[in-house]
Amino acid sequence: MDELQTLTPRQIVAELDKYIIGQDNAKRSVAIALRNRWRRQRVGDKLREEIMPNNIILIGPTGVGKTEIARRLSKLANAPFIKVEASKFTEVGYVGRDVESMIRDLTDLAVAMVRSEKTATVQEQAVQLANERLVDMLMPPLRSQATRVVTSQSEAEEAERAMEEEAKELEKKRENSREKIRKKLLNGEMEDTMVEMDVASDGMPMMQVITPVGVEELGINLQDIVGNLFPKKMKRRKMKVSEARPVLTQEEAQKLIDMEQAVKEAISRVENSGIVFLDEIDKIAGAKNTAGPDVSREGVQRDLLPVVEGTNVFTKYGMVKTDHVLFIASGAFHVSKPSDLIPELQGRFPIRVELNSLTADDFVRILTEPENALIKQYIALLETEGVELVFDKEAIAEIAAIASRVNDKMENIGARRLHTVLTALLEDILFDVPDQRSGKIKITAELVQSSLKNIVEDEDLSRYIL
Repeated sequence: MDELQTLTPRQIVAELDKYIIGQDNAKRSVAIALRNRWRRQRVGDKLREEIMPNNIILIGPTGVGKTEIARRLSKLANAPFIKVEASKFTEVGYVGRDVESMIRDLTDLAVAMVRSEKTATVQEQAVQLANERLVDMLMPPLRSQATRVVTSQSEAEEAERAMEEEAKELEKKRENSREKIRKKLLNGEMEDTMVEMDVASDGMPMMQVITPVGVEELGINLQDIVGNLFPKKMKRRKMKVSEARPVLTQEEAQKLIDMEQAVKEAISRVENSGIVFLDEIDKIAGAKNTAGPDVSREGVQRDLLPVVEGTNVFTKYGMVKTDHVLFIASGAFHVSKPSDLIPELQGRFPIRVELNSLTADDFVRILTEPENALIKQYIALLETEGVELVFDKEAIAEIAAIASRVNDKMENIGARRLHTVLTALLEDILFDVPDQRSGKIKITAELVQSSLKNIVEDEDLSRYIL
């Protein structure tokens, strides 16, 4: 979390502004939550364990930026982050999953993240070691020394001295040969030379291990256990030096990494800076005293409760405490409301932020301002074909107005409506380039109106297309 030392809440919001338009209240809340995690790490040991994260519920319709806020936040923090749909935990044993599986998945991600970082730190050393192994493979075999017939003590001593001299000479020649091969290798002169090496085979392709229901809850991978019972099969393969180097580099990097230490660091990251984004939490919030699926919904809430409030989850890497994992939940809450969640779970999400529906003005900004704006994406795509795509300001305003109008008439899907409108608008252009269109293509307000007029006016057609 040291990289957050220079990012104040204002700077975190400024970073989020590069990708997300509006929703200032939500950005402020998550920026404070993120900074508080860094602050907690600097508190004395005794009080540090008592400071709990302020979990957040983001309330708002689909497509207004809830998921994007959490995703960008995790990148800023360089923290283990996982997004899960709360609704997938229903009907455990049939189509659902054990609630604790999200912490196991988060731990897997953290281990992969730490391994990747540690691999990067030893990459240079691993490449050097891989090159040395390639030099060994490319070395010609040593000639065997000639045998001598000895008849006396003096001849034996003389023969021994001669053999020592010969051994030194051979070693010198060998080192000279190694140096020549090493230079050629580093200069890239031997990339197409074939070498023969042992590589791990894929194991037992015909064998499939079926995990019984319930074993997953223990964090046990039967495939790993069964695989470890048998020695790893190796097979001899011939490949070019350029192909062998990455394989050898990876092998050497794994030897240089202390996996035990990496796992400890990964678990620490999960426990102190892990972020779980629980999407569609409104789908497990149902009215009280009703039969049917709501029984299952309340069951999922009760399963979630211990994980959110803090428990020990058993993973294949060891126990993981969830006391200080930050949970960010989100939901549209069209049918239900946050107060429909069980009281205990409501208490574990003390911060609630309502996100605003997007207006036509917001759509104009979304199309142009973010670093990954849709219009910038389409311009870059067509640039690969040598086509310059230009949008008038009036055209952008018209696209935004149409998207807003369609959202009002039909289901409001927020900024995602811009994808459907732009796809319908640019479909012919994307199809005709490069066969029939090239050079500069200008998108005007008149073109937008003429292309989308029939679709927008015909309500039945717009329901299908937009």
